[in-house]
Amino acid sequence: MKLEKKIILQYLEKAIEAREKAYAPYSNFKVGAVLVDENGVETSGANIENASYGLSNCAERSAIFAAASKGMRNIKIIAVVADTSKPVSPCGACRQVIKEFATEETVIILGNLKKEYILMTMEELLPYGFEL
Repeated sequence: MKLEKKIILQYLEKAIEAREKAYAPYSNFKVGAVLVDENGVETSGANIENASYGLSNCAERSAIFAAASKGMRNIKIIAVVADTSKPVSPCGACRQVIKEFATEETVIILGNLKKEYILMTMEELLPYGFEL
């Protein structure tokens, strides 16, 4: 799937808006994500931390779990943004969760607050990911 730069920048902006809802009092590292499912429905998410750090949830998984609980089964586009010098990279757990709902056509947009970005396929993001 090809995306025009204008569309990419729109999704980066939506991920930046989602980032503002992050709850990150421990790391102060706010992340936002927005995804578009197979029906064109958008769902956003932000990272939510917990004093028991292992119980925290990343922005990507927050968005995916919210969308999946409403019936989403395929991600067309997912954009992730953080305040990083280069486009942010999802953690390993998020990569595997994205893979669960990605297709060969899924476009993954990694970005930062300066709206610098990298486009990736699922295979590029997680080669040799776990499958049954």
